[in-house]
Amino acid sequence: MQTLDNIKNSIETNQAVLVYFSAPSCNVCHALKPKLLEAIDANFEDFVVESVDISQNEDIAPHFGIFTIPTILVFLDSKEFLRKSRNMSIDEVIREIKRPYEIMRS
Repeated sequence: MQTLDNIKNSIETNQAVLVYFSAPSCNVCHALKPKLLEAIDANFEDFVVESVDISQNEDIAPHFGIFTIPTILVFLDSKEFLRKSRNMSIDEVIREIKRPYEIMRS
């Protein structure tokens, strides 16, 4: 089970982290997640993905200001870089991350 401390530690110790907020009752969350993870995996070799089930981890979402699902937060060098909620395009997410990720890695 994820904890707030686990998520914070992951963000602080990894260069690139995506935190995916969802819930079992969210059909969009379940449809989006495998496609998004596949795209992240195909485009970024060092990304760490953390999944947060807001129905089980009720303290994590408010800490990050999450009020709707699905929501993704992308952290680069421990700083929030990107926040997307609800209807998001996977291609758009990849495009927005690609250049800063490559600069960070070089």
